[in-house]
Amino acid sequence: MALDPQLLEILACPDTHHAPLEYDPTAQTLTCTECARIFEIRDDVPVLLLDEARGGPEERQP
Repeated sequence: MALDPQLLEILACPDTHHAPLEYDPTAQTLTCTECARIFEIRDDVPVLLLDEARGGPEERQP
């Protein structure tokens, strides 16, 4: 099941920059356009918890 387009318009990264998220329906993830954190979608519910996100600034190589 796909996420509602209206919901996708208002979702943002929970970090302080609140950047928009890009939806990947195949992987069932949302990716922050600024910090590159990847948030999973479980049972059609976006899990926007920083502690459970993959990637992001702390995992980037210089």
